[in-house]
Amino acid sequence: MSVIQTIRNKYGKIAGGIIAVALVGFIISDAFNGSFGNFFRGRDSNVMKVDGIKIEPREYQDRVKEYETLYAMFNKTRNLDEATRAQMSEQVIQMIVYENVVGEQCDKLGITTSEEEKKEMIYGANPDPLIRQFQIDGQQIFINPQTNQFDPQIVKWMEKQLDEEPQKTDPTGKIREQWETVKAYVKRMSRVNKFNSLYAGSSYVPMYMMKRMAADQNSMASIKYVKIPFSTVPDAEVKVSEEEVKAYMQKHAAQYTNDQPTRTIEYVSFDILPSSADTARAIEALEAIKADLTNTTKDYKTFVNNKSDEVNSYSEAFLNKRTFMSRYADTIMGMAVGSIYGPYYENGGYRLTKVTDRKTLPDSVKMRHILVMTKSQGKEIMSDTLAKMKLDSAMTAIKAGGKFDSVVNVFSMDEQSKKNGGEYTFTLQQRVTVSKELGDYIFDGKAGDKGIVKVSNDNYSGYHYVEVIEQKGIAPSIQLATVTKLLAPSDSTVNAIYGKANEFAGKNQTVAEFDATVKKLNLDRRIGENVKVNSFSIGGLGAAREIVKWMYDHKVGDISAVFQLGDQRYVVAKLAGTQEAGIMPLTAANRPMLEQKVREEKKAEVLAKKFAGQSSLDAIAQAANVTVQAADTVMMGGGFVANLGYEPKVVGYVFNKTFQPNTVSPAIKGQGGVYFVTVGNRVMNPIGQEMMPMLAQQRGMQENQMRNQISQSLQQTLTKKAKVEYNHANF
Repeated sequence: MSVIQTIRNKYGKIAGGIIAVALVGFIISDAFNGSFGNFFRGRDSNVMKVDGIKIEPREYQDRVKEYETLYAMFNKTRNLDEATRAQMSEQVIQMIVYENVVGEQCDKLGITTSEEEKKEMIYGANPDPLIRQFQIDGQQIFINPQTNQFDPQIVKWMEKQLDEEPQKTDPTGKIREQWETVKAYVKRMSRVNKFNSLYAGSSYVPMYMMKRMAADQNSMASIKYVKIPFSTVPDAEVKVSEEEVKAYMQKHAAQYTNDQPTRTIEYVSFDILPSSADTARAIEALEAIKADLTNTTKDYKTFVNNKSDEVNSYSEAFLNKRTFMSRYADTIMGMAVGSIYGPYYENGGYRLTKVTDRKTLPDSVKMRHILVMTKSQGKEIMSDTLAKMKLDSAMTAIKAGGKFDSVVNVFSMDEQSKKNGGEYTFTLQQRVTVSKELGDYIFDGKAGDKGIVKVSNDNYSGYHYVEVIEQKGIAPSIQLATVTKLLAPSDSTVNAIYGKANEFAGKNQTVAEFDATVKKLNLDRRIGENVKVNSFSIGGLGAAREIVKWMYDHKVGDISAVFQLGDQRYVVAKLAGTQEAGIMPLTAANRPMLEQKVREEKKAEVLAKKFAGQSSLDAIAQAANVTVQAADTVMMGGGFVANLGYEPKVVGYVFNKTFQPNTVSPAIKGQGGVYFVTVGNRVMNPIGQEMMPMLAQQRGMQENQMRNQISQSLQQTLTKKAKVEYNHANF
């Protein structure tokens, strides 16, 4: 003890100092590596700026979590695959930008949502649609079963239960989390929805426009024309310079401008697929249990669920030719009871299938019943004797001439079937979803059977009075026991594939080496192009955020290390191109298309000059070695002409009032060549008063269509005008 005390006295302060220094070092290290690291390194911690407003990682992460919660609730799943997560993350980014842009506009316009409005959106008689649709385990819970309508009192009742009895009503906290998420989302989006409604509601179509559209649709012309294809002028005679192509792009800047930077990669994918050894291993495993499956004559459920890779894969369902969805159905359907087929490959695994039973069964059964329960979920409701007496009373009422649906409403304890007079229709596949005793009675019996069925299971116990009304599709059916060994790559296979990818990346660190090895080994070189900084997926690769971040941290020609994308593939990429916001550069990829467009414009000028001054279509046709053609029903209301195709410029010139009939038009550059046109006659049918009611109806349809178009395009239009700066490394 004295030694310990001496150490304490002499070295206590030193030890304390060392501990203090270590703690400070730990805190600083954590700060550098954590959320404060960007601050210490002089970098922004935000994920992006929208018109100068910073969006911090926490806000972005909260939004992603919000979307995941909403998706899970309304899609009845919490298991999101990587593709869905990637798509969701991109939607979150787009929505954050839009909300900020709309928020600025709402501030300028004075659009607000009061606290009273927020309450009405949650607790009012006409709440936000998301509140109406709020679900727990896939069921909308705010619907009054008596009125089948939304009931705001149920909303208040649920909140009271969550507050007063959380352990009883929501032990996991899942319901509270979902409810608070929905409420927060509805309140936050209220201004956005008002803004959208303001724009969509402003759509208006004047009646004069409807009259004009009707007049256009009723205006027709007959024409003769000569089409001289661009191919008439050889490409060799029309030279296109780089300056001309760039000038064309500037002239059509809206078509060739990127609103965001993009990147393009070339990559090699090393797909993670099972090897021949993995296949052999799966087949050997099935062959090893084939004898045991042959000798098994009962308790197939235990055998299959113990031996199969698929969890709880055994089903007692009977299958017929319509429901047995397998390429081997015809073969297996023809086998005797006790026979085994396989191993065979289907749906991602090798299978061994035994025919365990065969019956002739209906494909569907229509029945009606009255249920009297003695137990429900293990709780006793009434005695067996009392239940029999109650069912006897129901049967006596039916025999005395009482209507079945009326008797059901009085005696049956199956509330769901009361709406249909006790009737159900079950398919053969649904047989396993009802109690075994009831399923056996209605499927193994025949139409017209009536009787009492006693049921006892973990869900409920009691008596059914059953009438089999109709059986359809009676056909041979079989029951199967199938053991599956999923075909998946083993660890050794995965390691071998990674080894190949790693070797490729290690030995090919330059563009020349990358390209030469791809060619030498005949590897499949693929392209991922037009990848934006806020993308979470790449065409052909799916979810690939880490590769996107790499693309924006490197320069053209850089070769990546090995990326692993889920359990599907390893990827080695080469950054092949960059494109900043603005006019697209002229590249090897887009040059041929752009040169062709410029070439067609120059050819059109050549042809126009060549045939200028010709007074008739016949003379032009003879000089061009083509024929004069006719179109009798050219409509002003559309750009499509029979035998010509889509040629709006031709249609527009035909109905130009300054273009006189029986004269030859100047050269008109179309989609596939140059046209010369003569109008024979034009018919302009007037719009009478009798058409006004129809035009009024069409006007309403046009306004609805315009509202939908505004709603769909408003977000894209406004976000394009926002100044957004992305910090891609912080997502």
